[in-house]
Amino acid sequence: MSQRPGERLTQTIRDVRKERVALVAFLTAGYPHKENFRADLTSICAEADVVEIGVPFSDPMADGMTIQRSSMAALHQGVTLHWILDELAQMPRVKTPLVLMSYVNPLLAYGLDRLAEVCAQVGVTGFIVPDLPLEESGQFEEAFGRHGLALVRMVTPVTPPERLKKICESAQGFVYAVTMTGVTGKALGADAVDPVVAAGEYLDRVRTMSPVPVCAGFGIRQASQVQALGPHTDGVIVGSAIVEALERGESAGTLLKSLRGGA
Repeated sequence: MSQRPGERLTQTIRDVRKERVALVAFLTAGYPHKENFRADLTSICAEADVVEIGVPFSDPMADGMTIQRSSMAALHQGVTLHWILDELAQMPRVKTPLVLMSYVNPLLAYGLDRLAEVCAQVGVTGFIVPDLPLEESGQFEEAFGRHGLALVRMVTPVTPPERLKKICESAQGFVYAVTMTGVTGKALGADAVDPVVAAGEYLDRVRTMSPVPVCAGFGIRQASQVQALGPHTDGVIVGSAIVEALERGESAGTLLKSLRGGA
């Protein structure tokens, strides 16, 4: 029996973790240049173990200024969920598991059943939906589950213990463990204690509860952070740093290689 997409996502991270921390790379679809989306995705897939494709949205509540800026610029270029899926359908299938990061509205507007069917056909293995509460996720789980797609859950350092347990019990694909309160892409002062590095105890707690791999995200930019998190997590999620590299015309692959040095 062939492996379902969400199971492939989980197994990929587990297989990589036998040797090092898995790298989950984020890019905003169509940013900085819409016409380069396929090339950017292909180059990132060559270095990342999992790729998270951000669906541009006008009110990205979990994202910091970098990803907000990239999202608005992509929207102005006409990037939509329909466009992203059409692009994926027209390009060669990549081996790297793809995950869509979107807010609720674009997914509902597309239609959940149709969305799940199309995503399974173009290589998407799951979804991250930051504004979808556990209590309201039933119809998403049902639609995605029919095609074997994972609904990745998010937890934070302030998630109450009972709720953390409940979220982990329903986890699919991997658990997205936010390393700090606030939004993505935070900059730190020179004397600040890096909250990413300080997240080890919390990540250990999440891992003991989760039946699937745990990947740490928000604020990860340096190989030293990846190295410090190594004993506490199965993967790290890198977003704003990649978006900024693409903005500067630099290679996201080079950045990922440098981070792998800490893995």
